[in-house]
Amino acid sequence: MRIGIIGGSGPAGSALAARLASIGYETVIGSRSKYRALEARDVFIERYPELHELLRYGDNTEAALCDLVVVATPWDSAATMVKDLSTHLRGKVLVSMANALIKVGPEFQPLLPPRGSVAAHVQAAAPECRVVAAFHHLPANELGRVGEPLESDVLICGDDSSAVAEVIDIVDRIPGCRSLDAGQLSNAMAIEAFTAVLLQLNVRYRTRVAPKMTGIALPTRATTETDDA
Repeated sequence: MRIGIIGGSGPAGSALAARLASIGYETVIGSRSKYRALEARDVFIERYPELHELLRYGDNTEAALCDLVVVATPWDSAATMVKDLSTHLRGKVLVSMANALIKVGPEFQPLLPPRGSVAAHVQAAAPECRVVAAFHHLPANELGRVGEPLESDVLICGDDSSAVAEVIDIVDRIPGCRSLDAGQLSNAMAIEAFTAVLLQLNVRYRTRVAPKMTGIALPTRATTETDDA
């Protein structure tokens, strides 16, 4: 499977691309400028030369041509970008990871985008895509340390059960991550807004937090050499 990251030259998008490449997915960092995508890729190739074959770069169109696509643009341009690329995205699983936030003084506050969440706005812009909300709460620095496990639960929601299952499978391959099915896409509103709380905790306690839910027992995913990424 090839995974494209639209707007992937930023910290979160490029870190996710590197992490996915590290677990065996051919991943394309996309950007409005392929040269910015190249620069973002080279940062990780210099740090992790073993990613050379799987971590690629291109413009956003090339990222949109992949089998599964992640939208990592700023939240206020996500829907517009998806609409512009809708011809290439038709029928695909489209992962929305953006959070609508604003900083007011020292505090982070969530914003309420049209339709209630960034993910819902993206779905409206690309109605023929199967939109899944995921990856909102993973700290970019830790996500980009591909040699280290990333201890975090990943809340995933969407209206298409097969699309959610695809994203769950990807998340469960990331060392240290556990996927949690958080229900319908309407729940993205709460998931996105909770990012403001996590960022505020980061500021107050000078750390980088990631969510871990207690009281949920899931069977351990058994990976084998026959698993096909």
